[in-house]
Amino acid sequence: MKKTVMITGANRGIGLGLVEQYLAQGWVVHATVRAVDPMGALEQLAAKHTDLAIHVLDVTNYKQMESLALQLPVLDLLINNAGYYGPKGYGFGNTDVDEWRKVFEINTIAPLKLVESLYPLLSKSKTKKIACLSSKVGSMTENTSGGGYIYRSSKAALNSVVKSLSNDLRGEGFTVLALHPGWVQTEMGGPNAILSVPDSAKGLFNVIESVTLSDSGRFLNYDGTMISW
Repeated sequence: MKKTVMITGANRGIGLGLVEQYLAQGWVVHATVRAVDPMGALEQLAAKHTDLAIHVLDVTNYKQMESLALQLPVLDLLINNAGYYGPKGYGFGNTDVDEWRKVFEINTIAPLKLVESLYPLLSKSKTKKIACLSSKVGSMTENTSGGGYIYRSSKAALNSVVKSLSNDLRGEGFTVLALHPGWVQTEMGGPNAILSVPDSAKGLFNVIESVTLSDSGRFLNYDGTMISW
């Protein structure tokens, strides 16, 4: 029987790359988007693949999230990919508090709420894996340049969520990871990034496939190397 994955924020960038990777590996994919675009790459992909289902979901709409969970099958894997960078180019003394709240809501609170909503479906699987797309900029050790208060703090907080989930769910056989996708050529990563979307997605797929329960609670790079908290 084919395994089933849910991927949030799947209409572009790394999310879309992960959809393509999992379809290529024979998985059934449930992909979420905030709005359906009939001309979008994801929608065109769905027209060619019966194993791809698209669902409309604003990850900060928790009632919508709960309703969607009632429509889904058993899930083997959840990939919390949806994220928001927030404003760029600001420095100390110019932090937009409203934007900070928005970034935290999307990057930190929403992933936990989604795990809670999908927990009954994930717990019925033998695989029981949860992968949260974090970022190396959320590492305290790696922060040698300062700045980036909004995005850095949201990913550091996500890492804390992952660590707590790994402890809370370990006894039930869940493997929960924080993953850094690399510096990728996406809208967020920019054109100077060193890694293509397919290469990042392939690396992330390989890491998720290779980890076991003993790896739960780790912060890993797309190539499988450890990243310091």
